[in-house]
Amino acid sequence: MDALSENPANLAATADPALYNPDLAPVPKENRKWGAFEIFNVWTNDIQSLAGYTLAASLFISAGISGWYVFAAIVLAGIIVNFLVNLSGAPGVKLGVPYAVMARMSMGVLGARFPALVRGIVAMFWYGAQTYFASTAVALAINAMFGYPESGTFLGMNMVDWISYVIVTALQVYLFTRGIDAIAKFLNFAGPAVYVVMIILLVVIWVRAGSDMLPAVRDIFNNDEVTGWATVSAFIGVVGTMVAYFSAVIINFGDFSRFTKSEKAMKLGNFTGLPLSLAFFTFLSLFITAGAYVVFQNGEGTPMDNPADIVGQTESVILSLIAAATFLVATIGVNLVANFIPAAYDVANMSPSKLSFQAGGIVTAVFGFIIGGMWVAVINDIGLPTFVDTLGAILAPLYGVLIVDYYFIRKKQVHIPDVFTMDSDSPYHYKNGWNTKALVAVGVAAVFAICTVWVPALHGLSGFAWLIGATLGGLLYYATMRNSVTRHLDVGAEEVPVKA
Repeated sequence: MDALSENPANLAATADPALYNPDLAPVPKENRKWGAFEIFNVWTNDIQSLAGYTLAASLFISAGISGWYVFAAIVLAGIIVNFLVNLSGAPGVKLGVPYAVMARMSMGVLGARFPALVRGIVAMFWYGAQTYFASTAVALAINAMFGYPESGTFLGMNMVDWISYVIVTALQVYLFTRGIDAIAKFLNFAGPAVYVVMIILLVVIWVRAGSDMLPAVRDIFNNDEVTGWATVSAFIGVVGTMVAYFSAVIINFGDFSRFTKSEKAMKLGNFTGLPLSLAFFTFLSLFITAGAYVVFQNGEGTPMDNPADIVGQTESVILSLIAAATFLVATIGVNLVANFIPAAYDVANMSPSKLSFQAGGIVTAVFGFIIGGMWVAVINDIGLPTFVDTLGAILAPLYGVLIVDYYFIRKKQVHIPDVFTMDSDSPYHYKNGWNTKALVAVGVAAVFAICTVWVPALHGLSGFAWLIGATLGGLLYYATMRNSVTRHLDVGAEEVPVKA
C-alpha cells in the first residue's frame, strides 16, 4: 500500500462517498493485532460448530464407505482448503481490505456489488442454518432442566425450540455489536472449550461401548453396494462436499486475514486450524457417532448426527448443561466469523455512504432469522450435504475470478485508492463501473456447477461441484480479460501502467 491508502484520513478525503466508509477502508498497520492463534481459532470454531459435526456425521452415514475412508477424505479436504485460503488470504494481509472491496478489481467498482450481494445472501442462508443448529444446544439445556415440556409446534419447532432460537439470535447480535476484538476473544475461549467437552463425551460413550467401539467404526457405515469405482466416487464426493462447506470462508478469508500481523502468522494459523484441527475433530466425530449408535440405539435405525441429541441420550443433566453451553459458544463463534461479519460487509458495500457495518449486521440478522426459522419445515428436507454443495457451487466461481485476477492478471500489483474512486480513468472502472465479462464468466460457471448437484445426468460430477465452478470461473475470466486489463505497479503515489 502507498502512503495514501496507509492513512485512513487521507484515503477518506480522496475517496468517492459512494464507495467508501471506514469499515471498508484498509486496516492500519497498528490495528493488525491477530496472530496465528487467532486465525487458528477462526478455523476451530468453523469446524467445531454443531452444523460442522452434523455434516461430518451425515457424510459418515450417507457415503456408504468405511468410516476410516470418510475420515481420510475429510482430512484431504482440509489440506486442500488450507492451500486455497493461503491464496485468498494473502491479498487481505497485503492490502488490508475486505472481500467486498477486493472484488472491485475484477468486477468493477460498482459491478462488485453483485458478487458481494450473492456472497452476502449465501452467508445469510448459512447464518440462519447455523443459528438453528446453535439453538438446539440451548434447547438441550432447557429440556435437561425442565424435562422436555410439551407444547404445540410451528414450522416444525415447539415452544422450547422457538425460545431457544430467539435467545441465540439475540446473543449473536449482542456479540456482533461488541466489535471484532471482542469476537476474537470469544473465539479464543470457544475453540479449546469444545474439544474438552467432546473428549469427555467420547470417554463416556467409549466406556459404555467397550469392545464394540472399534468394530462399529469400521463396519456400521459400510454399504455392500458401494464397491469398486463407487467407493472412489463416494470418497471424492466427501472431499468435494467438505471443501464446499468451507466455501464461504475460502472466498472472503481476506475479511479476517486483513487483521493479521503477517502472512507467516496467517499461514501458521491456517495449517494448525485446518488440516490438524479438522483431523482431530473428525476423529472425535467418527468415534462419538459410531459409539452412540452402539450404546444408545443398539445398532438399529439411522445413527444420530447431532451431538446435542447424543448428549441428551446420556441422561446426565450436568453433562447436558456443559455440552449445551460449549456447543452453543462454538456454533455462535463460527456463525459470527463465517457468516455474520462477511454478510455485514457485503450489505454495507451495497451503499457505503448510507449503510454502515452495523446496519449490514442488522439486515443479516433479520434475513437469517427468517431462513433459520424455516430450517426444520422446509430446508432440512433437502439434506445438509446437498444444501452445502449447492451453496458452494454458487460461490465457487467468485473464488476462481478473485485468484486469477490478483495473481495472474494483475501480478499482485494493486493501487488501493483506485478501488475507492468513480474516476473513469481508474483501471477498475471498466464500463460505467461494471465489468460485464467477469459477471458473465461467474454466471456461466455457477450455473454449470449448480447443475452438477441437481441434474441427474451430471450427478457423477457432484463431488467436483466446487472445484469445477472455481476452475471454470477462473479460466473463463482469464480467457476474456488477459488482453484487456491495465495493471498498476505499486510504487508509492506514482503509477506505472503496464499492459497485461
